[in-house]
Amino acid sequence: MSDEVYADRILRAVQARDYRPQEADALARAMRIGKGEQGDFHAACKALMKTGRIVLGASNALMLPEPPGKVIGVYRGNERGFGFVVPDTANSHGDIFVPPGKSGDAVTGDRVAARVVKRGKRGGKMLYEGRVIDVLERGCSRIVGELLKQGRRWLVMPDGNILHVPIVVGDPGAKNARVGDQVVVEITQYPAEGKEARGVVLRVLGPRGEPRVDTLSIIEQYHLPEAFGKEVLSEAKKVTRDFDAGSASGEREDLRKLTILTIDPSDARDFDDAISLTVKRNGEMELGVHIADVAHFVQEGSALDREARSRSNSIYLPGTVIPMIPEVLSNGVCSLQERQARFTKSAFITYDRRGKVKGSRLANTVIKSMKRLTYEQAGKILDGTPGRTGAKVVALLKNMQKLAKVIRQRRLSEGMLELDLPEVELVHDDDGKVIDVTPADAHFSHKIIEMFMVEANEAVARTLAKGKVAALRRIHPEPRDLAGGGLRRFLAVLGHDLAEDADRFALQSLLDEVRGTSEAFAVHLAVLRSMQQAEYAPILAGHYALASEHYCHFTSPIRRYADLTIHRLVDSYLGGAFKKKRRKKPAEESEREEALVELGELCSTNERRAEAAERELRLVLVLRLLEEKHVGEVLDGIVTGVANVGVFVQLERFLIDGLLRFDNLADDWWEVAPSRGCVVGERTGHKITVGDRLAVKISRIQLSTRQMELSLATPLKGAKGASSRQGKKPSGRARSGRAPRAKKGTKSPPHRGGKKRSRRR
Repeated sequence: MSDEVYADRILRAVQARDYRPQEADALARAMRIGKGEQGDFHAACKALMKTGRIVLGASNALMLPEPPGKVIGVYRGNERGFGFVVPDTANSHGDIFVPPGKSGDAVTGDRVAARVVKRGKRGGKMLYEGRVIDVLERGCSRIVGELLKQGRRWLVMPDGNILHVPIVVGDPGAKNARVGDQVVVEITQYPAEGKEARGVVLRVLGPRGEPRVDTLSIIEQYHLPEAFGKEVLSEAKKVTRDFDAGSASGEREDLRKLTILTIDPSDARDFDDAISLTVKRNGEMELGVHIADVAHFVQEGSALDREARSRSNSIYLPGTVIPMIPEVLSNGVCSLQERQARFTKSAFITYDRRGKVKGSRLANTVIKSMKRLTYEQAGKILDGTPGRTGAKVVALLKNMQKLAKVIRQRRLSEGMLELDLPEVELVHDDDGKVIDVTPADAHFSHKIIEMFMVEANEAVARTLAKGKVAALRRIHPEPRDLAGGGLRRFLAVLGHDLAEDADRFALQSLLDEVRGTSEAFAVHLAVLRSMQQAEYAPILAGHYALASEHYCHFTSPIRRYADLTIHRLVDSYLGGAFKKKRRKKPAEESEREEALVELGELCSTNERRAEAAERELRLVLVLRLLEEKHVGEVLDGIVTGVANVGVFVQLERFLIDGLLRFDNLADDWWEVAPSRGCVVGERTGHKITVGDRLAVKISRIQLSTRQMELSLATPLKGAKGASSRQGKKPSGRARSGRAPRAKKGTKSPPHRGGKKRSRRR
């Protein structure tokens, strides 16, 4: 592994919020650097010190340097005028605060240069603030918003949190725009002190509030890809025409007579995985996970491949999907449709009675799915109401449930973490408008597929690791703040002890201890927030939450480019390439590794973009529903966070957060303790902690900023005699609501391409 990869891991560790400076050997142990990696690790440390990215502090402890006099980074603005610069090169201070009036004409997302000045000490620590002196690169020049008329002036009120002031536009009549339309604006003058924002209307999306317009707005806002180009579509049609399942004779294992089925959401159209299961006489089971062979159709370097790479993933939005590859493939010859011969790559895994893996193998295959089931149908069959489902399918499904349960028990014994957090599905009417939300189906049929996909991903990753092949892995680092105590301090407030050296088994015990209790939500949410994001990288690191040493994504090549790269490596493996003795060429290996690092960053970035777009659109649709039907209604909520301006409360039915300001609480001075997840009233002694249940009313919804404000529906109840320290008046900034944690897809009408959220792991 190259020094750059180790350097990246080291920087991630020392940049963690609760990192405590320590010697290199201690850091290596904390990062679980193996004996064979020690030389590369220390070389990377020296390289980072040579370039000044880390320094040696007291007792030879590794730490970040103090901020320089000038920093380059990305600006994040706030609607109240202040902002922060997130430096490209991390420093010991972190993000640099920019006071109101000192940001020039920078807006959120711009890459800027800022001068850093000292502004005194607090608690013995030097504080800094910044002055933006130059905008180096605009992060966004196009804004989506509502067209308004103020006297004779036309204005566009931006959506989201990039720009917080109206944009003055010229005559929008040239685009046939009307008051109330949602439009796309190109900014020609950015706002600054004494200057208003100006722009030109580029596109009219339609009347604000229509579901179709909301979707187009998010697509524009996040710069999501839309239609495929002619070359890509032409190539997709050609490979579809050329497909002949009969041409696989002798080249693929023929599994068309085997009982195989698919289980997907009711609205799915791209079926990329199917399951078979063979019970042997000695009680062992051979699981077959058959994955659409997209690599057969999408050749590396082709127009299809270049487009799939740039998109990196399919994007699932409520009511629609933006596919990674054209639908003639994703919903056609690549999709494992019922009773259609399809090319697949199969992972066969043999288990003993306890779910322990006895062996595995990979193969190129051709299959024919006997039955396509939805999760709801599978659930009913497993609950004893098979209807007209054939005996072979019923028997297969019951054996799948049996195997999935023993696999789950084995994985739990190995330290796999399971979080119980509620999910909802959006309910649409025939016009695509959200009219309600319902609890998501939580039947074990979902867990069956999740377990099998995880096992297949792991089996392929193990095979690649044995071959010592550089591959794009799905890595999930350990939580950053377990040792530092952020999670521990919060849990202590709830009466739970978590040792400094807590491992995944300690977390697992904690989660099990509170499961089903009134504080389960607060604890499970806190553990989730302590986790780092999973990402793609060619790093020999495992998946923390899954307790997996080797893990990659193999099971969804229709919708994830990372999986497609793994399929191509499987082809190389099956072709014997791993067995051939090759002369090592360090320069060539280093170049390939760097290319994989770059690809991993692209896939991770585009994945986060897709998820952010999905969350925001769901947020908009649910806020619109609440604005139309539920303002003033008393609703049950759970406290999910605290801030200087109030507490955040998630509506239990809708799974969306709103802000309950201190102004709308009891007349008191509130002491805020974010690290402990609580606020305390000095006069009344009222204490509000993350996880508390409150009855609230929706006071106001502001769709443009994605915010919902709440008021208390019933008086607070709490003990007297809280903190004696002087409380502070509420101050700080409001935070937008969060989107509901919802499964892809809708209840009605069905749409294309919904898939299982659990498979993102």
